[in-house]
Amino acid sequence: MNAAPADQIRLLDLQAIDSRLDQLAHRRRSLPEHAEIAQATADHTALTSLVVAAQAQLGDTEREQTKAEADVEQVRARSARNQQRLDSGAVSSPRDLENLQHELGSLTKRQADLEEVVLEIMERLESAQSRVTELTGRLEHSTVVLSEAESRRDAAFAEIDADAEKVKRDREAVAAVIPADLLKLYIRLREQQGGVGAARLYQRRCEGCRVEFAITDLNAIKAEPKDAVVRCDNCGRILIRTAESGV
Repeated sequence: MNAAPADQIRLLDLQAIDSRLDQLAHRRRSLPEHAEIAQATADHTALTSLVVAAQAQLGDTEREQTKAEADVEQVRARSARNQQRLDSGAVSSPRDLENLQHELGSLTKRQADLEEVVLEIMERLESAQSRVTELTGRLEHSTVVLSEAESRRDAAFAEIDADAEKVKRDREAVAAVIPADLLKLYIRLREQQGGVGAARLYQRRCEGCRVEFAITDLNAIKAEPKDAVVRCDNCGRILIRTAESGV
């Protein structure tokens, strides 16, 4: 393949532009905000689950308290009725009086036991409420952390994408004046060689693979016509000869 020396030099310009685009793409993929967002998202998801569980526990405890207080009220009401019967003198039978007094004693003990249960539930309820408040606060904070990280990422994206758009326009201008066959070869080699399809021959060394050529190889390159497209024998990349190539 042959190409004018000027077109080969333009290929170096194109390679520099493509390398810049690769750097911008790598920078976009490697933003520290990606890790921050991943961690913040995981924290937010975990805290959301904890808040839901804590709220469910709080709801269960509130229902338990309501039932326990209703049980106390039921026993208290029955005790009040029995005490009223006892005080009214309506019960005259000694046996009935004894049974009523015995039931009043049992109800008093039952009420005291139930009130202890209510107190214990109230303590658990207070703890559950504190847990919900704490976790809700942490969840709100994690939402802010996530939002801030996403905002920083989006700002970085906007900056990188603006730079990339400008570089892409520069690339279009350079690629438009490179012969189609040379451009096709460059693109294929770039895909095969990790993003570098053309490299400068600088002081007898291929800047693509960093291999230094022997004198005989340099002489062979030197013997090639100026418009010949020379390839590196080691890596296969297009070698661009300049005044500093040493040939």
